[in-house]
Amino acid sequence: MSCVLGPDNILHDTLLFRVIYDFVGHLLPCWLSYIVAGGVIMMLLVNGVLMGAGLFSWVERRLIGRFHNRIGPNRWGPFGMLQPMADVVKLIFKEDLTPAGADRIVFMIVPVAMLAPVVLMMAVVPFAKDTALANLNVGVLYVLAVTSITSVAIFMAGWASNNRYAMFGASRGVAILISYEVPVVMSLLGVVLVAGSMSMADVVSAQTIPFLLVQPLAFFVFFVGTSAELNRTPFDLAEAESEIIAGYHIEYSGVKFALIQAAEFGAVLTSSAVMVTLFLSGWSGPLSSYLGWVWFLMKIGVLAFVFSWVRATFPRLRIDQLLAFAWKFLLPISIINLFATALEVYFLRDGAGTLDTTDLWIMAGINFGVAFGSLLIFGTLIKEKVRPARPITGVTLSSIEVS
Repeated sequence: MSCVLGPDNILHDTLLFRVIYDFVGHLLPCWLSYIVAGGVIMMLLVNGVLMGAGLFSWVERRLIGRFHNRIGPNRWGPFGMLQPMADVVKLIFKEDLTPAGADRIVFMIVPVAMLAPVVLMMAVVPFAKDTALANLNVGVLYVLAVTSITSVAIFMAGWASNNRYAMFGASRGVAILISYEVPVVMSLLGVVLVAGSMSMADVVSAQTIPFLLVQPLAFFVFFVGTSAELNRTPFDLAEAESEIIAGYHIEYSGVKFALIQAAEFGAVLTSSAVMVTLFLSGWSGPLSSYLGWVWFLMKIGVLAFVFSWVRATFPRLRIDQLLAFAWKFLLPISIINLFATALEVYFLRDGAGTLDTTDLWIMAGINFGVAFGSLLIFGTLIKEKVRPARPITGVTLSSIEVS
């Protein structure tokens, strides 16, 4: 007898789960079919994230090579396409070391804790209509909640390594994550107000025009804040090798190091997927009923390219510049965007509680003006307050007392 998901089941309206569940439901008991279907999809998510991380690592290294007038990986396979596989094989056979005096249990948990948020985020991201693992009515809140695990994992890595350099790197990483999480959350509140829902699928459905046009300031804040949370250049002070070697993961080697790197590269793709869902109309496009997943992947590729472009272009910031940029620049403009959006929604939303396309275009025109004015004003202020350190002049070797 075939198994049927009840209407109150959180997974009943997700096409991918329903197809797998119906297929195994003819062979297994209903309760076991539920577990098997969930396990299959989780395996697909985990392997998809790992394979995507490997592919993106090759693409980014080739891109940065071109940006820097270098070749990039070119030995293993055509155009070096097998380089990620070679790196994985090398790391598998490298010795897995644990420092003396380290907290072994916490030390071993860290790679899994780093990779878990990357996989968990993909559970609520719809690649096409009804293809998410779970269509949560609080999907945006869920994404913000699971990404906070990263700060705990970074602190665990520094604390458990019994290495002061790792602890310095972890302290920097946690400070950056906490600082940039605030403006990122504020920016998403504007998206939730316009969409009228925290469901990722509902946010896509509400984008009769991309929210990139309706919320340009929110997109800017979210993109920059996400870059900092992902420890990407120019925000990669947690791994400032010129100062603290490799940061919080200096003691990790072998497979553990491979998982941490996979989490960092995979997080770029999952963050791009979230931004595509929230700001670029998700799977929407011509023939989206059939090619929705193609449009979704193409948009992810564009954002991943921008991440690599930024990494190859900008130099690393100092720690004081980094924190000032979050608290004195991103936070004020995110608050301005939130207040402007709240007023616009209050005056434009009709009696049915919805915003039509005309209302969204009106908001887009207003918010572009707000974005330009905010970036101009606060950009000038932060530029005046955060200046490069002045070189010491007028000091000669003879004037220095040598003890």
